[in-house]
Amino acid sequence: MAVLHQAELRPTKLELLTSWLPTRPWSGLAGGEVLEVVAAFRFDDPAGDVGVETFLVRAGDGPLLNVPLTYRAAPLEGAERFLVTTMEHSVLGRRWVHDGAGDPVWADAVHRAAVTGGREADLLRAVDGRLEPAPKHGWASGDGDAAEAPAVTAVEGVSTDGAVTTVRTPVATLVLPRVLTGAAAPPPPAGARLTASWGEDEAAVVAVVLA
Repeated sequence: MAVLHQAELRPTKLELLTSWLPTRPWSGLAGGEVLEVVAAFRFDDPAGDVGVETFLVRAGDGPLLNVPLTYRAAPLEGAERFLVTTMEHSVLGRRWVHDGAGDPVWADAVHRAAVTGGREADLLRAVDGRLEPAPKHGWASGDGDAAEAPAVTAVEGVSTDGAVTTVRTPVATLVLPRVLTGAAAPPPPAGARLTASWGEDEAAVVAVVLA
């Protein structure tokens, strides 16, 4: 379960996405475009230390972009090129926000879900010292049926070719399509996959594939 705090964020998540995404060639975005968060979902970190969240965003009627992020209480050692920004969280203090592709906790979470048929974390909101269920704004589920999955403890390499990022780990290679709709969206390869969905009509896209 993921616990959401009633907190002030500086910058907000939408602000950091708006400033960071235009610096990524795969986004196709220019600075100053207005982004819309179409969906978002979280996964659990078994250790409870790292926040793992994926955003599906677009500008206007542009393509849907796939943006996994992780939130840490300290920068991830050796992952300087994946640091997006720092965020001030009024409850948790300073948080280091990383591109999930370079974070082994993200890789472990999505690998485990894809292999075992797992799904996104349930959300709880902290209100006046108690926890209450919070609404979800997106869903994700794997299509595998294994009883368990080997843990991903490291990311060995990350490369991006066009709109596809490949994440190599000791136990699996994860294919992360950065663009999910439109002409630039690549066809997903064969393999166990994580599918994201949202909205009343439950539109769905393939968010991660194990190659």
